[in-house]
Amino acid sequence: MKLSDYLVDFLARQGIRHVFLVSGGAIIHSVDSAARHPDVQVMCTQHEQGAGAAADGYARVSGGLGAVMVTSGPGATNLVTSVSNAFFDSIPVIFICGQVATFRIKRSRALRQKGFQETDVVSVFQSITKYAKQVGDPREIKYELQKAVFMAREGRPGPVLLDIPDDIQRADIDPDQLKAYVPPLSEAPDIQDAVREFISLIQNASRPVVIMGAGVSLSKTEAQAERFLKTFHVPVVLTWGGKDLLPAQHPLNMGGVGVCGPRAGNFAVQNADLVIALGTRLCQMITGGKPALFAPCARKVMVDIDPEELTKFTENEFQLDLAIKVSLPCFFDTVFRAAPETSPEDPFAEWRAQIGEWKEMFPVCPPERYAREDRVDGVVFIKELSARLEENISVVADTGANLAWTMQTFQVKPRQKIFSAWNHTPMGYALPASVGAACASRRSVVCITGDGGIMMSLEELGTVRRYDLPVKIFIMFNQGHGIQRQTMDTWLDSRYTAVDQESGLFFPDFRLIAEGFRLPYTHIKNHAGIGPGLQQVLAAAGPVLCVVDIVKDQKIVPMLKFGGGLEDLDPRLPEEQLKRIMRVSDGISCHPGL
Repeated sequence: MKLSDYLVDFLARQGIRHVFLVSGGAIIHSVDSAARHPDVQVMCTQHEQGAGAAADGYARVSGGLGAVMVTSGPGATNLVTSVSNAFFDSIPVIFICGQVATFRIKRSRALRQKGFQETDVVSVFQSITKYAKQVGDPREIKYELQKAVFMAREGRPGPVLLDIPDDIQRADIDPDQLKAYVPPLSEAPDIQDAVREFISLIQNASRPVVIMGAGVSLSKTEAQAERFLKTFHVPVVLTWGGKDLLPAQHPLNMGGVGVCGPRAGNFAVQNADLVIALGTRLCQMITGGKPALFAPCARKVMVDIDPEELTKFTENEFQLDLAIKVSLPCFFDTVFRAAPETSPEDPFAEWRAQIGEWKEMFPVCPPERYAREDRVDGVVFIKELSARLEENISVVADTGANLAWTMQTFQVKPRQKIFSAWNHTPMGYALPASVGAACASRRSVVCITGDGGIMMSLEELGTVRRYDLPVKIFIMFNQGHGIQRQTMDTWLDSRYTAVDQESGLFFPDFRLIAEGFRLPYTHIKNHAGIGPGLQQVLAAAGPVLCVVDIVKDQKIVPMLKFGGGLEDLDPRLPEEQLKRIMRVSDGISCHPGL
């Protein structure tokens, strides 16, 4: 059996139905095998970074494993950004890189290159993968594939990479003679004492808040998490990565949290006496740039499978009162065995009502945002888009202001999936990730990007058109890199460089771009055009490109000044004092709870 045939059949047996790739001389045998396999569809993207992002989106939506094939040298190095996305967001993707034939591989690191387009791929990727290995013997292929897939899924998931020389790919093997990988035995940790202490903390709290993040969906414990919240009647705020864990109208869902978070969620955390972190690593986007100011009066509990996340906080930041190293499935099972049955008593009803009052006091999209007539308010657009989307649809957002407005405003419905590359946040992610999401879901996908982001992945419009994928692409056109303009307003007295067309960028006529890619085109110029424009885009059976003219100088509000910290602010202060403390008027460096 040809080794590349074995490789593709192995991927198919993992449930992978689409392999995203860009072909090249050192990967042609594996690409050919993928094209001939009856259960695998080859998805040819226009750039290797796009292939990686597509596989990443495929894995997020399918809940399974993504797969990528690229050639050696530049084909492999073009993956760095997408591998980083998967690594930092814990997404299981297997990257298969072709390599020059074994007899052309350099034997010394002192020699820069021996084979044409040879690169020491393993060294390049070791710091951003869970496992990276060059296959040097055809007899190792089963072992290495099994180990790579185990590593990708085991514990905290993440990307893995196999570098396979050309002559290894075309070698003849006997599958029955291949050595298998035997995963190490592991024992579930004994966390019963920790769980008893955890339950006691909840029972003795007056103002508890759960912060829930993407780790819940990665561990496939959404149902257990909701049961946990209902058992203890605890209010929850959701990180951006956890926004789709509960519908917006769920009675325990208090909204978002973080440096761009809605005001009510941040007020809740800052006034809590117990903060419970589940499926979130409490990154700086949650705690602010000065973690010592985060939830200063609260006991802090964190549950995480990664011990490094539990021990990363220094004394001048904050210390966890209870750190539980365990997987979320094991944690919830132990809690449910130790916890009392759901009680009709609701000890935190008054506390949730207080958070509800804050939500009413500080709506994300107040009516006055609809007043303008010239261009579109980004928050208004996301609110109107959200209201029109059906359940069970995937939404992919890029980085930049479009992402902040989406996370602040989007009202999640049951079974909707909404995601971005949360931690590495490259511009241009959303479009190729939408390709993967459409392949995984076989349904329409909404892609929200900016004019800056689309220019980073414009070529993938060709992939959307080539496979006629039902991706609805909304370009929020604010004539530049809005977040950078806002940062320069804060730090550089609005001295702009390389952030808009006047200071160095260039933007094409997107109508002509759509025409060149043979894509239907729509243009929403003002608030009056939102309804008809959305109806036209969402009713289309296939892909559509829609430009939305956003107010050029629209800021992200609220947004904590970079490096700033959350304050222990009492939201019941008189209004004038609140305005003075939070500097509402400048709309830039206001308190993140606003």
